[in-house]
Amino acid sequence: MHCAPSATAGFFHRAIPATCIAVAMLLMTASVTLAAPKPDLWPRWSSHDPASTARIDHADWSRLISVYARPSTDGVKRFGYGSVTKADRAALDAYINRLQATPISRFNRREQFAYWVNFYNALTVKVVLDHYPVATIRDIDITPGFFADGPWGAKLVTVEGEKVALDDIEHRILRPIWKDPRIHYVVNCASIGCPDIPPVAVTADNADKLMEAGAVAYVNHPRGVTVTGDRVVVSSIYAWFDEDFGGTEAGVLDHLRRYARPDLAAKLKGRDSYNDDAYDWKLNGR
Repeated sequence: MHCAPSATAGFFHRAIPATCIAVAMLLMTASVTLAAPKPDLWPRWSSHDPASTARIDHADWSRLISVYARPSTDGVKRFGYGSVTKADRAALDAYINRLQATPISRFNRREQFAYWVNFYNALTVKVVLDHYPVATIRDIDITPGFFADGPWGAKLVTVEGEKVALDDIEHRILRPIWKDPRIHYVVNCASIGCPDIPPVAVTADNADKLMEAGAVAYVNHPRGVTVTGDRVVVSSIYAWFDEDFGGTEAGVLDHLRRYARPDLAAKLKGRDSYNDDAYDWKLNGR
């Protein structure tokens, strides 16, 4: 965890022995690293209209993705944060403002899913742009609290009168309502270790296809799983959110085999556990 020096931090260093501070920081870091948010339904967002045929236009977001998100030689799709024009910054802001003004509770579940995924990804890009340049999104310490780490707990937008954070979207709306592990393959946290941002905006019609394609791409890239001899190292996503993948290491391995191409599937055959997990928090910029 990164904590910037502050006047408050100086007070605590004067009042408490340095060794105690070090131990406390170590414990806090361990707890943040090992304890990812659980899916915790925000009942406010359970409302939907199954009969609704209304659609939400995400074309502006698709255009921004097509212009700025491109694969690099290592197979990781990177976003050109440093090259976003003033006009496109305005277009992104306008798109986010339109999403804020959308009465999302009146839409059907498929439209709602696309809305929240695109909202998450667009907000993440905006947060990075607002603080660019940064080495990692974890340096954008706008989450409330002395031990803030990253932007995920900050209430960034207002929807239907409710202030909403990135953590709310992922862990209190998407994960508990849809209960689909493939959600992790379409939400992007602006890091090298994360699955790529989808190539186009998610819609009610393409969501399943994009999640499947994202799963195949990530699982078969070294970020997803690496097998060296008998040693298997998986993305920390599978450790942090293991309950989404069956709740056990065996469940994670079953999930990986489902999407593994033949060569990787052969290396994972018969495995019911992995040796370690890893994640690269460097910014996915170019």
